Amino acid sequence: MMDIALLASRLFDDCVAWASSLDKNGISGIVFLTALMLIIWNHFSPPKQRLVPGIPIIGGAGREDRIRSRERFRHDSRAMLTEGYFRNNVNGGFFYVPSPLGERLMLPVRYLEELKTAPVDKVDFVGTFIEMFEGKYTTFGSRSTLHPRTVKADLNQHLSDVMTSVQDEIVECFDKIFPKCSEDEWTEVPLVDVITRIVARVSSRMFGGHQLSRNSSWVAASIAFAIDGYIGAQKLKKYPEFLKPLAARLIPEVRNLTKYHKEAEKAALPMLAEREHLVDRPKDLLAWMQDAAVDEEKDPRFIAGILLKISFAAIHTTASANSQLIFDLCAHPDLIPLLREEYGRVANEDGKIGKRGFFEMHVMDSIMKESQRFNPLLLVTFERIITHDWRLSDGFVIPANTTIGVPAQAIAMDPKLYPEPETFDGLRFTKLRELTDDPATKGKAQFAAANPQNMAFGYGRHACPGRFFASDEIKAITMYLLNNYDIKFAKGQTRPKSLEVETQFLPDHAATILCKKRRTT
Repeated sequence: MMDIALLASRLFDDCVAWASSLDKNGISGIVFLTALMLIIWNHFSPPKQRLVPGIPIIGGAGREDRIRSRERFRHDSRAMLTEGYFRNNVNGGFFYVPSPLGERLMLPVRYLEELKTAPVDKVDFVGTFIEMFEGKYTTFGSRSTLHPRTVKADLNQHLSDVMTSVQDEIVECFDKIFPKCSEDEWTEVPLVDVITRIVARVSSRMFGGHQLSRNSSWVAASIAFAIDGYIGAQKLKKYPEFLKPLAARLIPEVRNLTKYHKEAEKAALPMLAEREHLVDRPKDLLAWMQDAAVDEEKDPRFIAGILLKISFAAIHTTASANSQLIFDLCAHPDLIPLLREEYGRVANEDGKIGKRGFFEMHVMDSIMKESQRFNPLLLVTFERIITHDWRLSDGFVIPANTTIGVPAQAIAMDPKLYPEPETFDGLRFTKLRELTDDPATKGKAQFAAANPQNMAFGYGRHACPGRFFASDEIKAITMYLLNNYDIKFAKGQTRPKSLEVETQFLPDHAATILCKKRRTT
């Protein structure tokens, strides 16, 4: 899309030529309409950004340079962030990376500790998510703390109980969703689509038990909400701010979101009413949110809306990470026997993996973390909007209306942190665990760890609270796949490249793998 500033200058020249041919009444009308448009523009335009002098801007500091770089960021953000990090940030410097939202300020990780506890009204965490997915119109993002409170206090504490039923759901999902494969012929499988549908049902088992995961209308709505919301947000980004309220009413994907909210209410409200007076409470997210809700959070429609928004986060993140992992296993088939052997050591007699078993899956955990290092869902994490001038401990002032972040994927490719970073080593983090007796170092080598060397899940109090469930869910889904199917790429096929959409790094939805049912003895 042409930058709006460049487009406006051309339109202005055309309008001047046209206005010179009008009579007095026509000119009066144009003056009135122009004044009205200026008022609308002023109301919807984002606050003006102030750049800190002397901070490098990737692609050049000139106006035309920045216009070109903002457009480039849509599809080449990874290279821009890598250039900025290894020229400036790796040695502790700041840099700006132009984007359609303005010039984002990338921070050195030394500031994470002081920023992670900053007040949200001044260093806004939720605002960046709402901005990324046009939440004002798509309803993506919520400032409610109900779901992170519940995940931290309840889901993470009852993870082993939840994973028992989740593993039952995985068996049924593969039976119902995974393409039928024979033991003799390879079957082409559209991986991302299939994994997304499996994750949607498996996650719904955690959200609301068997009753919700078997509700096909809810499962379909939760998937469609994620897809249409994402597509709708990308379409909205093509419009200037003052036209987005009108565009949102015309974009089919955005208009569809209302019916998904109604479907969520249709699924959740009867369950909430039925559970309201139960003494023996179910161990699922819906019950925990109902118990933890206060004030306006107690409204069943509010809880239903939060459930739908959580489903987007769970499906979008987990399905992406799981798909990337399977692509990497197809690219490195020598790792698959190691995973099957590890499963044989940790699984219970009934074939399920228990709490201790998940913890002891060091090889799987290492491969997942290496896969994430190469292909994280987000190239930039720890994103915040600075709403008031913010002074850091060394005196540096971040101007108000600045979006900050950390170039997570570039950090993951730093040879000072990871030897031979461009080489995929599935056992990289297993080796790190084996080389130390320090519990803190061992902890940092885990897939779900959130620290300055591994920023995929963010950092601090806003680090993804559901990452521990996602870790176990991915392990369980992947091991069921590997225990029951052989997988590979087609002859001559290479690992699919991830798709860059600004700060997002997405698995290729068009990519396929080949699967064959494993022979049973």
